[in-house]
Amino acid sequence: MKVSDLTPQLRTTDLERSIHFYTEQLGFELAFRFRDFYAGIRAGDRLFHLKLVDEPDPSIPAVRDGEHVHLFFEVAGVAAAAAELEDRGVRLRRGLHETDWGAREFIAEDDQGHTLVFYENLS
Repeated sequence: MKVSDLTPQLRTTDLERSIHFYTEQLGFELAFRFRDFYAGIRAGDRLFHLKLVDEPDPSIPAVRDGEHVHLFFEVAGVAAAAAELEDRGVRLRRGLHETDWGAREFIAEDDQGHTLVFYENLS
C-alpha cells in the first residue's frame, strides 16, 4: 500500500467559531464545507478537517497536560508568524523558543483548546 496523503480531523463544538479562528485569525483558507457539520481548512498545500460534535474533544486536556500536540505547522519565518498571530489575538500558550532538537517554535491553542505548534528548523 502506498499512502498518497494524510488528513487529520479536529473536533469542534462550534463549527462557525472554529472556521473563523482558522481563516480569520490564522489566515488559512476554507477549502470546503459540507452541510452544517463538516469543513476542510487549507493551510498552505495541506488540508485538515473540522467536525462538529456535541461534547468538547476529550483529548484536549490530556494533550495539554502531557505536553503533546494536535497539529504541527512548519512555517518559514516563525518569529514573524508568532508576532502576526499575537497581533490577531491568537493565544500563545508558549512564546517563541528554541528546542533541544534544533527548531524554533511557538505553541498556540485554537478556539477549542487544541494544541498547535508552529516551527521552523534551525539547521
